[in-house]
Amino acid sequence: MRRRNRLLQQLKDTPRTFDVVVIGGGITGAGIAREAAGSGLETLLVEQKDFAWGTSGRSSKMVHGGLRYLGSGQYRLTRDAVSERQRLMSEAPGLIDPLCFIMPHFKRQFPGPLLFQTLLRVYDRISGSRSRQFLTPAQLMQWVPGLNPTRLTGASGFTDAVTDDARLVQRVIAEARQDGAWCLNYLKAVSVQRTEGRVSGLELQAEEDAECFTVNTSLVINATGVWADRLQDPGDGKQTMSIRPLRGSHLVLPWHKLPVSCSVSLLHPDDKRPVFAFPWSGTTVLGTTDLDHTDSLDNEPRIAQEEVGYLLKIASKLFPAAEVSHHDILSSWAGVRPVVTAQKPTNSNRSPSKESREHEFHEDNGLISVSGGKLTTFRLIAREALTRGLKGENRLRPDSDPVFQPPPPLQQPGQLSHQNRERLTGFYGSFVNNVLTAGPAEPVRDSEANPGTLLWAEVIWACEQEDVLHLDDLMLRRTRLGLTLPHGGKALLPTLKQHCQSALNWTDEQWRQEECRYLTLWQEAYALPIDRESGNVL
Repeated sequence: MRRRNRLLQQLKDTPRTFDVVVIGGGITGAGIAREAAGSGLETLLVEQKDFAWGTSGRSSKMVHGGLRYLGSGQYRLTRDAVSERQRLMSEAPGLIDPLCFIMPHFKRQFPGPLLFQTLLRVYDRISGSRSRQFLTPAQLMQWVPGLNPTRLTGASGFTDAVTDDARLVQRVIAEARQDGAWCLNYLKAVSVQRTEGRVSGLELQAEEDAECFTVNTSLVINATGVWADRLQDPGDGKQTMSIRPLRGSHLVLPWHKLPVSCSVSLLHPDDKRPVFAFPWSGTTVLGTTDLDHTDSLDNEPRIAQEEVGYLLKIASKLFPAAEVSHHDILSSWAGVRPVVTAQKPTNSNRSPSKESREHEFHEDNGLISVSGGKLTTFRLIAREALTRGLKGENRLRPDSDPVFQPPPPLQQPGQLSHQNRERLTGFYGSFVNNVLTAGPAEPVRDSEANPGTLLWAEVIWACEQEDVLHLDDLMLRRTRLGLTLPHGGKALLPTLKQHCQSALNWTDEQWRQEECRYLTLWQEAYALPIDRESGNVL
């Protein structure tokens, strides 16, 4: 946290003026900071919790055009997303990677192969390349062994992409910083300051401080997702955005329990939504749900008992022989999507899945609020936000400029697999060689001595260079050990302490407190729901 603390002290000591201040350290805020700093604007990004703490670290990890949105007539959203998907895959291989998606077809079950292949033909035309294919039942069983063969008539396949969303946010922030952006986590935007009705500054408060301080700016871009309406002034006579928080939850399973090498999708029998089983970070993920989120937005979202049953039901339908149960589940995660609705959320009768995923803006004399949109289109949203804020001034860098700068050649590629070389290059970009010299280039192993792809060098680099303030920052977002290891990686914590305590500069008491905080948080928000009276999994 040395960089964060140094920048924070500078902000407190000397009043500073920025061309733009971005509130929100998710993918939209990171993208805005990237485009602003790349355009030569003095840029500050603040996040009240950790980078990617909210929706952008809890998504379905898919960088895709949104085939289902095309099916519901949202052609422009699909077109933009497909174009951005192709661009991101070409700029950051290893971070955004192609993945085969398969939709099995069963006799007398919607959607049939003719309809789905027609939709894929349009999808291919938008992307300018053909990825669609039709698989016979025999071919499909080679791709997806263990799939339910009952009434199976074949499958449609196509290509989209997958990512680690929290690492994507970190990479975009790193690119913004290289162009001069100040990016600080655990720094809350308390209130917008105005002079004669126009934005003139922003009052800020660090997590560890009781006192507030102010920075000067004439442009604030509020990219806080489901929290976007909190800084809007409902008393200014202008209509504010109506945000409908929708929760999407996922289950994480050991890959050997459900060994899929592609994303397999099926419409859920309860509500006809597409639900996926897909490989991610050495595990298999089941997701997602789509429910109104009625809990406080200040608390960590968590999966509900009915969502666990919903996802296990589709697993039993797709892979009955696997007999997946709650005993197999490593972890869960839940994220709240910031969907902008035409109706008041409390009065909306529209199905959550019918709501548009288009983004919207609210403008108020120097305060630009943005919500909605897709992970895939973050660059387009960022540029539109800045264009609105700059009021037509031609100050943005060319649209063709890349989000990600090309990484340097690896200095010690021999000891790494091709897969890990590409992953490291994608995750860390210009800093990949610095990462590899931060610590041992040895895999982190869990208590069963199963080697993963994560290296101890990456863990130590995160502790030293990636603004880790709490242990959950490291376990849940800089790495995914808390999601992919049993019991949140509890058995690994003593070894983690040996490698990381000095890098974090924590005392023994601090480490003990952080362990307690992390394990409590993991049990409350990432484990399965527990009956408080019996102590049993619900």
